[in-house]
Amino acid sequence: MRYDTIILGAGAAGMMCAAHTGGRTLVLDHAKAPGEKIRISGGGRCNFTNMYAGPENFLSANPHFCKSALSRYTQWDFIDLVARHGIAYHEKTLGQLFCDNSAKDIIAMLRGEMAKAGAELRLETTITSVSQDGSGFVVETEQHGKPATFRAANLVLATGGKSIPKMGATGLAYDIARQFGLNILPTRAGLVPFTFPDGRFKPLSGTALPVRATAGGKSFDEALLFTHRGLSGPSMLQISSYWREGETITVNLLPDGNAFEALKAKRQTDGRRQMHTVLGHLLPARLADHLGEVWSLKGNLADQSDKALQALADRLHGWEMTPAGTEGYRTAEVTLGGIDTDALSSKTMEAKTVPGLYAIGEAVDVTGWLGGFNFQWAWSSGWAAGTAIRNKRGS
Repeated sequence: MRYDTIILGAGAAGMMCAAHTGGRTLVLDHAKAPGEKIRISGGGRCNFTNMYAGPENFLSANPHFCKSALSRYTQWDFIDLVARHGIAYHEKTLGQLFCDNSAKDIIAMLRGEMAKAGAELRLETTITSVSQDGSGFVVETEQHGKPATFRAANLVLATGGKSIPKMGATGLAYDIARQFGLNILPTRAGLVPFTFPDGRFKPLSGTALPVRATAGGKSFDEALLFTHRGLSGPSMLQISSYWREGETITVNLLPDGNAFEALKAKRQTDGRRQMHTVLGHLLPARLADHLGEVWSLKGNLADQSDKALQALADRLHGWEMTPAGTEGYRTAEVTLGGIDTDALSSKTMEAKTVPGLYAIGEAVDVTGWLGGFNFQWAWSSGWAAGTAIRNKRGS
């Protein structure tokens, strides 16, 4: 069976690409339903983009690569598409846009756009091999035990990265890209909680507070959540993409205050109180008790000198710790690294040395921050490849 374009992967990027390629397009996926990551994202409401999306919100070995696609298909273009489909949405915080109803609305929208473009979708289909012959690409598959062969002039790799393997994530895109001579940069889990196997934060599980978290020279002002395994919450997920194993992370527990001045003021009014009790006025009580114990805070506040209060303030503004690791791909929202952008055209997403081969979305070494940025990269890169294929066909 011959097509103009075969897209491997019916996720966000793959469906977006299929909606724009034109011609005979086939989308293949091993899952039972398309857009599974879309479905579970944002607590089931899909944080589908961010109003402030720009190149500065992405990590890559080549930070300039994402600029072309992001500037030609912006968050406003996708927001317009959402609005045209009558999908109600709202801003939650920091420019993050969510569906009012359900993430399934976004999936239905993309399926509708694919159908309008005439793209065909085949699910529960396993890719057994990919090769090239004189006329293009040959994709061997198996569906419910029945083999099938498909051919196309264009092949798009949109199978994502390794994150959340229980949903079927694999390194298929990397394997195929490597097969055709494309370089693959080392991958690691991104937007993922930190672990501390000694269980030090287990008593604090469920406690949350706003912080400024720093790792790898990058800081984020968002919430921290203590878990029985370690540290999570938006601030921890954000800095996990910049952290390397063995490095320390720094947490400012009072990012909007001056701990020294606050403690001095409390010394005047609450001098007879124990140190951990006073900390409970500045921090969640359980955290204050924990810090009082691990930092060995003794005596009344009135007994503390300015020097001692400054030392405590410095700790509160710069609490350093070294995670043992992260929870890995099991819970990671994204995969860092992947197909080297040096191998691709930033305008078309086509491989420079393999005409007709494209790579988009999470499979490529472009990773966004938490907050809708990775979906925007899926939309932008999928659009870039899809329109390039359509323009190449002259339709």
